[in-house]
Amino acid sequence: MVKNERTTDKAEQTRRHIFESALELFREKGFDATTMQEVASRAEVVKSAAYYYFPSKEAIIQAYYETVQNEQDSICATLFAQTKSLKARISAVFHSKFDLVQSDRKLLGVVFRYTGEPEHPLSCLGPGTAEVRRRSTQAFRDAIALEKLPKDLQELLPLALWALQMGLLVMFLYDSSEHQQRTRRMTDGSVDLTLKLLGLAKISVLKPIRTKILTLLRDSDLLPTNRTETP
Repeated sequence: MVKNERTTDKAEQTRRHIFESALELFREKGFDATTMQEVASRAEVVKSAAYYYFPSKEAIIQAYYETVQNEQDSICATLFAQTKSLKARISAVFHSKFDLVQSDRKLLGVVFRYTGEPEHPLSCLGPGTAEVRRRSTQAFRDAIALEKLPKDLQELLPLALWALQMGLLVMFLYDSSEHQQRTRRMTDGSVDLTLKLLGLAKISVLKPIRTKILTLLRDSDLLPTNRTETP
């Protein structure tokens, strides 16, 4: 058992070293200009070992986004335990993502490059990023968990916030202001506006509209179909 644990630890260390070496190269040369052979050379492993842990450069980027999501989940869980403020909780989800990718905006751009290629493993709406997308949406679902909302809004709001985050990440990618402050101000304003609109969206007279939106989203496979709708 001890031997197996040591073997597992060694494998994880090797994988981590290859991963970090690849990110160094991506940051220095760019994703396109970097080859798997260069990744192996930087990590001081044979090329076959690099391919064993990461079958492609895209797999390394997928691992990067998973790592960012893991870190964001941890940050948000800590903050959510400290405050019940809906504004603070939602803002934390947005800003923690910005903080984590602040120095890696070029890597962030890779996923948006393939938006028009649904089957590409890095397409932000494709099957290859489905799990990260689910977890990213779950972060918003956790942020609103303490808020008393109609069931349909509990389903709609996290997806709407995730969609807003994706739009803001595009702006973040192109934002040349110091520390991307323009995007951060836009985010704060968007959160304020969202909270104001949420007060209106709760009105019972709008339930038929909310139901129609839910139906459209489910028909488009953007929401699960096994949840019951209650007022």
